[in-house]
Parts: sequence; C-alpha cells; structure tokens
Amino acid sequence: MLDLTHIRSFVAVATELNFGRAAKRLNMTQPPLSRQIQLLERELDVALFIRTSRSVQLTAAGRAFLHEARQLLAKGDLAIQAARRAAKADDGALTIGFIGAASYAFLPRLVMQTRQDCPTIALAFREMEAPAQCEALALGGIDLAFVRPLAEAHPARSLCVMRERFALALPLEHPLAGRRRPSLGQLDDQPFVMYSRDAPYLSRLLSEAFDRARIRPRFVQAMSHSQAVLSLVSTGLGLAIVPEETRNACFDNVIFRPIDLGRGVDVELHALWRPENRNPALPTMLALLERMASARPQPERRIG
Repeated sequence: MLDLTHIRSFVAVATELNFGRAAKRLNMTQPPLSRQIQLLERELDVALFIRTSRSVQLTAAGRAFLHEARQLLAKGDLAIQAARRAAKADDGALTIGFIGAASYAFLPRLVMQTRQDCPTIALAFREMEAPAQCEALALGGIDLAFVRPLAEAHPARSLCVMRERFALALPLEHPLAGRRRPSLGQLDDQPFVMYSRDAPYLSRLLSEAFDRARIRPRFVQAMSHSQAVLSLVSTGLGLAIVPEETRNACFDNVIFRPIDLGRGVDVELHALWRPENRNPALPTMLALLERMASARPQPERRIG
C-alpha cells in the first residue's frame, strides 16, 4: 500500500530536484526525507532518481510516476475536503463547481437568491472546466456542478437551470453594427471568431446553424472561452456569436445585436449532482434551483 506521505515527499524532490530544498519545503530534515524516498523506491521496486554529488535527476520511471503521483495527491485532497464538508453538513455547507460562463449572470443570481431564501447555507465556489467538475463530482470533491450539456452519458442527475439566446458580437465600427437585427445570411464570408473543439457544445450549435442557413463565415480564430472570443472581437479581428449573457463581460468597443439561429436554438446551463450525495443542504439547494428555473421567463431580444 502506497503511503501518501512518501508520495508527497517524492513530488517535492521531483519538483525541486534537490533534497535540501525539498526537505525545507516539507519542514523536515534531509535524512528522513531520503529514507522516505528509499522506502517508496523499495515499495515500487524501481529507482525514481539518479543521484550524484552535484545533481538529482528523475529516471524514466520517476518521470512516469510523477504525473500519477500528483493525481493521487489531488484525489487525496478532494477526499479530505469531502470528509470535512460532511462533518460540517449540519451548518449547511455546499461546494459548487462552475464553468466561467456561469459567472456572467447565473452565478450572481444564485448567490443573491440563496442569501434571500436559504441564508443558513454557506456556499464555496470552485471555477473548473467541465471534465474536472465531473471528476470532482464523482470523487465527492464538490456537491454541485454547473456545466454546458454533456455529449456523453453521465451517472449524475441533471437539471437545466438556465436557457439564454445567442447574440451577435461585432466591433463597434463594423458595418453590421448599424443594423438593429442582422440576419444570419449576412455573416456569409465574414471574418468570424469561432468556438474551438474545446467548447464542443457551443461549436456544434453554431456549426449546425451555419449548415442550415447554408453560409460559410471565414473562421479567423477559434477560442474555447467567450471572454477570449470577445477580446478578439474587440480588436476588430472579426465578429462572433456568443451566449447573450456574455454582454456582461463589458468590452467598450464591442456591440451586441440579436441574431436568430432558428427555432428553439438556445444555450443551456445544467446543474449536475450525485443522487447518493447525503449532504442535507443539497435537497434545499435543488429545490431553490428548480424554483429559479421555473420562474425565469424566456429571455427577450433586447440588447444593443
């Protein structure tokens, strides 16, 4: 059985490549640190370091083990957080993961509504990409995940907590900025900042809309986050189609206009949770999310 203390010592030495500095980093002396590395190498039956009087280098086995060792430590930290959070469950504590896009409008509404309806629930937020949220959810590191709809099947339960329309983002001086409602057909052959494969949900929705309209914008860049997309639009590099709430990113030289991508083409944000999660604050939060989702009207196209 691998000892996490030994693994932590290995990661420190592998990072510093110096036993003295690693020992100082771990608040210990060098002899017991060397002993821990020896015990770990004996357990693994491989040499992890090449030691000389002048240098310390990782072996091939050490380089391969380093990535996995860091993953083990990260999962160990998540397990500790889950245990501590369970111990505080009576205080009403929830750890919530979210993608950056949720911070434009949904997250502020959630915080305000929680303060109003559930003031005894303490919320801790962690900004994470969707795959990391799914992993943390499975390991018990977070109670709730806020992500775009997932293409692959997932054992967690889900609830659509927000739908929003798309908007056309244009540089202030772009000819289409003078039109109140540009059409999708007017984007044909226009320089366009697209979502990359790292944002598969938004990329798919836009690609399908372009195919239906039989248009081909000229993709000049592909970015994974709306903030990066808008930053390039602000330079005049091209225009973009983004979720409507991203107008809250506040770029002075970017203007937003309604754009119709077809009936029912909205952007969704989903909450994910594990049904076996026994945190007593979770059902209260889920009921709040359901009320927020049902009470929120379909967004109007009043932008720009």
